[in-house]
Amino acid sequence: MEIHLIRHTAVENPENLCYGFAEMPLRKDYTDDFKMLDMDKDYDAVVSSPSQRCCLLADYFTLDYCTEERLREMNFGNWEMKKWTDIPEEEINPWYEDFVHVKASGGESLLEMQKRVLNFWQELIQKKDIKKALIITHAGVIRLVLQTVLQFPLENMFAIQIDYGRKVIINFNDGIFSVKKVNV
Repeated sequence: MEIHLIRHTAVENPENLCYGFAEMPLRKDYTDDFKMLDMDKDYDAVVSSPSQRCCLLADYFTLDYCTEERLREMNFGNWEMKKWTDIPEEEINPWYEDFVHVKASGGESLLEMQKRVLNFWQELIQKKDIKKALIITHAGVIRLVLQTVLQFPLENMFAIQIDYGRKVIINFNDGIFSVKKVNV
């Protein structure tokens, strides 16, 4: 199975707001970004995060897709749509010190997010009828998949840059993963 994971294109966030589950609009000229993408059309399955910033990409390319809640970005709870600098220090500092276990107030921890993403991932790789799949999602989801495939410490997941509108391509054959391309 060949699995393409693509991050949505750039968002409009001039105030540097915290967002994950919240709807954040794509930048004003997002169709220009879409035109720059090299998008295949021969997928056996296309699954998108239900976030509008992901679904717009699938709609633009007229892909036959379904949405999957488990592919959403991290839920930052009460921090959603607040400026990072406006989040109280007593809340955000513990998260900065241990973003794996500590959750945003009213949100989820990275471990909770990992559990839901990997639940989807395990279902996907067990499907024998899919030769090529496209997953339209977010940087956090893609990093969690790479962390699982490459088996590096979860604390190091932000060491991998996942660019807007770029793909990660992973092969899964005979129970073995190989990362073919990153940010293509």
